[in-house]
Formats: sequence, structure tokens, C-alpha cells
Amino acid sequence: MFIYNVTIQVIWEKHVDWLRWMQQEHIPAVMATNCFIDSKLLILHEVDDTEGPTYITQYFATGKAQYNRYVELYATALRKETAEKWGNSVFAFRTLLEVIE
Repeated sequence: MFIYNVTIQVIWEKHVDWLRWMQQEHIPAVMATNCFIDSKLLILHEVDDTEGPTYITQYFATGKAQYNRYVELYATALRKETAEKWGNSVFAFRTLLEVIE
């Protein structure tokens, strides 16, 4: 099992709209690629949230091939859409995790 982990800090002025967009549009679009079998949206606590809250979206893939398929076929367009919609209101970084047990 692989987890595509996206950590996103959103400025306070935009975070309510961004959260709604994530739940209603972006996460469903990522899941519609059929590269992942599940997703979770979390909020990070006990961090400096002066600039805004930090969220984590995790997408679960059964194998590395499914994740690679997402990156090769869908990631660029979805990232571009996010950048065009939210600009400097969000800062994201991405990691890939592999479940050991």
C-alpha cells in the first residue's frame, strides 16, 4: 500500500472556500482517476497557524504502479487547476509513503 500525502497550508482568508472546494470538487476529481482506493482529509494541530491552517490529504493506492499512473496521466492537470484557482493562497508539498505493516 502506498499513500500519496499532500500537505497544504491555506491562508485564513481563503481556507473555508478552499476546504469546500477540496471536499466537493478536488478530492472527487482525484478519486475519479481510479488510481486510488481511498482518501482522507485531515487538519494538522499543534503547529504555527499564524498564516493559516495546515491540512493533509492522503490518497491510498494499492501499489506503486497506480500512483505512477496518477502522476503520469493526471497530476499535472490537477495541480495546474489548483494553482490557477488558488494562486499564492495555498502552499503545498507532496510526499509518497509506503506502508510497512
